Amino acid sequence: MFAIFASFYVAGRLWQDAQTRVYLIKELDRVTGLGQSAISVDDTLKIIACREQRKKLSALELDLAAAGREGFTSKRSSDTNEAVSKRRPLVVIGVLTRFGRKNNREAIRKAWMGSGATLKKMEKEKGIISRFVIGRSADRGDNLDRSIDDENSQTDDFMILDQVEAPGELPKKAKMFFALAADRWDADFYAKVNDDVYVNIDALGATLTSHLDKPRVYIGCMKSGQVFSEPGHKWYEPDWWKFGDKKSYFRHASGEMYVISGALAKFISINRNLLRTYAHDDISAGSWFLGLDVKHLDEGKFCCSSWSTGAICSGV
Repeated sequence: MFAIFASFYVAGRLWQDAQTRVYLIKELDRVTGLGQSAISVDDTLKIIACREQRKKLSALELDLAAAGREGFTSKRSSDTNEAVSKRRPLVVIGVLTRFGRKNNREAIRKAWMGSGATLKKMEKEKGIISRFVIGRSADRGDNLDRSIDDENSQTDDFMILDQVEAPGELPKKAKMFFALAADRWDADFYAKVNDDVYVNIDALGATLTSHLDKPRVYIGCMKSGQVFSEPGHKWYEPDWWKFGDKKSYFRHASGEMYVISGALAKFISINRNLLRTYAHDDISAGSWFLGLDVKHLDEGKFCCSSWSTGAICSGV
């Protein structure tokens, strides 16, 4: 057995040496064809070194591409340039709104989000970015679209999606918010909020700061509920049969408000065309993380239906 393995080793080395000799002969022919008499020892060593460096570079490029697909990005240095030295946002909040809800938006601006200089101050000092998220009218450019454009020209606090604004499109709307927000801002967290929810910004900031050590975390008021299979029901789920005989949803965060870490938002961004949606945005978001190594954090402070000590949100 030792002799067999030794013969394999010697044959392999001879094959490698033969390959190298063939390559050098070709290079010699190429060089001599240009009028040079012979290839020098230095040139030979340079050729071999270049080949090795090329192999290493190809391997690094493959590793970098794989890391990008998994949602990893390079660390930013604080002393490179002015743009890089800016404070990384703690959280980007998407307040999902719709047409005819201007009064709700005005109430949110007055209560916790602010506008103009106040909004910019929150972004700069607390690292909290907040935007109203809305789609476009089915009749592009109509009065509904123009009213949002006019409002945004005054407040500059909208993220307008290139999709139809409709109740049945809410799950896709939430998915696109996370995807586009991750593309635009490199934040630690991303939060989805309804436009009838008031947020305690200071409590939110303090809570999220305590979870910065968790790279993949899904935070909210975790719940589970019945899957309704009756088409006329308010909460009808067309894919009810996928949830088993007991027709009960898996654990997921309540849709009034929930938060995901930056790595999960990047995962949604990269896989936006593959992630399917269900009838409700909170169910859809929960389904995206079932097969991932994600920390599900049931945080009572995110239960917006009732105030508790240190509560983060309240539904109205």
